[in-house]
Amino acid sequence: MSKGKSFISVKPMPGWLYILRLKSGALYIGATTDLDQRYKDHLSGKGSRTTQLDPAVDLLYSEEFDTFAEARRREAQIKRWSRSKKEALVSGDLTKQKELAKSQK
Repeated sequence: MSKGKSFISVKPMPGWLYILRLKSGALYIGATTDLDQRYKDHLSGKGSRTTQLDPAVDLLYSEEFDTFAEARRREAQIKRWSRSKKEALVSGDLTKQKELAKSQK
């Protein structure tokens, strides 16, 4: 009887991309593995230096991903967008997003 190796299957941790509206009206884009806790952290001033100085007032948008790495890639992508394209994403205006994408090429 041969001894086989046993493997523990580790499922990657899911991740979320999120967009907050700050008190100043600015948008804050981030990624996390625990959206509820991260939002609570931002509301309490413990989420980031940015939200300490300019408090979060609303969670506007989020996307769930299979892995945190995918959420971070999406975060990096959206951070490169213009403010108007980010606002179109948040509002769900797909037509405006497409127009803005074409105008930036």
